[in-house]
Amino acid sequence: MTRKKLTYRALRKAELRISGLKAIDTNIDFGDDRNLPNLTQLVEQYRSKINAYNSALSLLDSYKYEMKELDKTLNDLMEKMLIGVAFKYGKDSHEYEMAGGVRKSVRVRRSLVSRLQASKNEVSTSNTQNTQIIEQ
Repeated sequence: MTRKKLTYRALRKAELRISGLKAIDTNIDFGDDRNLPNLTQLVEQYRSKINAYNSALSLLDSYKYEMKELDKTLNDLMEKMLIGVAFKYGKDSHEYEMAGGVRKSVRVRRSLVSRLQASKNEVSTSNTQNTQIIEQ
């Protein structure tokens, strides 16, 4: 998602005011740098800063997109390298573990964990029932 570019109402308002002041007098001057050329210069400076800001946002958006693409490419290459190590040395090898994989003998499957928890619950339930029978 790209960032929203900035447009300022103050800039549009200043441009309208400049055109109105030019209609009154092209050389209007109230002293202390309050004149039409100074106002026009300030508006141009403001416009150039907005353009620079919007260009920087576009550049950041392009960098963000490039980084996402590089991230995908990097993850894909790392996965392929790990698969290559698994193919050459096996998934239960020390080399596979060194490359960042989890050895097959160390990995505990969810179904095994579920069965172990279920049997543990059954044992604790039967122990509770046996304790109640003995107490009666």
